[in-house]
Amino acid sequence: MVSPMLARFVFPAFLALCAAAPRAGAHPHVFVDVGLRFETDAGGAVTAVEVTWAYDALFTLLILSDYGLDGDADMVLTGAERARLKGFDLTDWPEGFEGALFLRAPGGEAVTLGPPEALSLRIEGDRLITRHRRPVAQPVAPDGLVVRPYDPSYYAALTLSGALGLPGGCEGRIDPPDRAAADALVESLGGAGREAVFEDTELGVHYADTLVISCAR
Repeated sequence: MVSPMLARFVFPAFLALCAAAPRAGAHPHVFVDVGLRFETDAGGAVTAVEVTWAYDALFTLLILSDYGLDGDADMVLTGAERARLKGFDLTDWPEGFEGALFLRAPGGEAVTLGPPEALSLRIEGDRLITRHRRPVAQPVAPDGLVVRPYDPSYYAALTLSGALGLPGGCEGRIDPPDRAAADALVESLGGAGREAVFEDTELGVHYADTLVISCAR
């Protein structure tokens, strides 16, 4: 089973990347820098999250090749090419896939997010950058909100290193994962080179950055 974040829209490129990757260190295959901007209502509750995904250079080239774009290899897309590619990473999400973004309310309960809306797509340097919006099913107070961007199967490594647009009067603390502990867990289950470890077990959460929001009272 291939991660829904990748397989549904870029399977040929994904296979090419897998073929080039050493089997001993097969995960992750794709690297994504994540930025977040939180939308709020008049009362300050979070109503939506705007998500930016900046893909690594190799994956960017594979996507452009797979779609037959940027034939002159100048890393500049025409308006028609951008329109064709916009939303490529949001299509055909299977039921239950949460879009690599997980929120928990101050009380610990999971926050339900609505389907994604593609906002923009561009190339900066050698990286493809996409932006989409996820509405919150029920507005939630930002103080104490916990946010984790990750791919459960860890085919894609998401790092919370992009820009943060926090609700007014709020601050954010980013707690990095304990990678040593995560790697030890993977090894105890059979090692990073054994695909079934990632096919059968959602290990991505152990490699996830955690954003904790706190707000002035």
